[in-house]
Amino acid sequence: MCFTGGIVKRAFVVVFLLSLAGAAAARGQSTADRMPQKGGTEFQIWSGAGHSALNGVAKTGVWDVGVRYGVILTNAHGPGFLRGRFEYAIDAVPMYLIFQPRGTVYGVGVNPFAFKWNFDTGGLLAPYFDLGGGVLFTSRDVPSGVSNINFASGPGIGVNVGHGKEHWSLEVRWLHISDAGLTNNNPGINVLQVRAGLGWFHRKE
Repeated sequence: MCFTGGIVKRAFVVVFLLSLAGAAAARGQSTADRMPQKGGTEFQIWSGAGHSALNGVAKTGVWDVGVRYGVILTNAHGPGFLRGRFEYAIDAVPMYLIFQPRGTVYGVGVNPFAFKWNFDTGGLLAPYFDLGGGVLFTSRDVPSGVSNINFASGPGIGVNVGHGKEHWSLEVRWLHISDAGLTNNNPGINVLQVRAGLGWFHRKE
């Protein structure tokens, strides 16, 4: 558990430093082909892994794999380093593996909303902030003895590397899993997760 926590902490530092570097990138470069554009779309394949941290049920690990489809809703706006574009996205998550003390549980999920702010840095590194959530169905109760229907939500901070039509992403996400009061016992699981993805922006023709 300490080993996993160390990996997550180091990944958080890397994402933070990359975000700062992206925010400081020169704006004099041409961004027409690099940045997502209003009316354009994003398709992404991603995978994340993490371990329970702070409050809730402990000794639990999560690994998931998903695909995302997003639509860029606005042109760049906002002051200074906060300038960016707003994106709405949905995720299909066909693979959840939840490692509990009583055994591994398989699940699938769908996140019908993700609100993403893509910062307009003008460089090859472009940070973003993401907040999303949805429903999670599992083969057995998660946490053990509670419910096999849960909700998974949380914020993430990351950076797109390349940020052209094809780009890599790396982020740290706080994932909260609970049944939102569907049962009397609702301890929930808080997971600090590292997520990596490969995505493609497509401009509106």
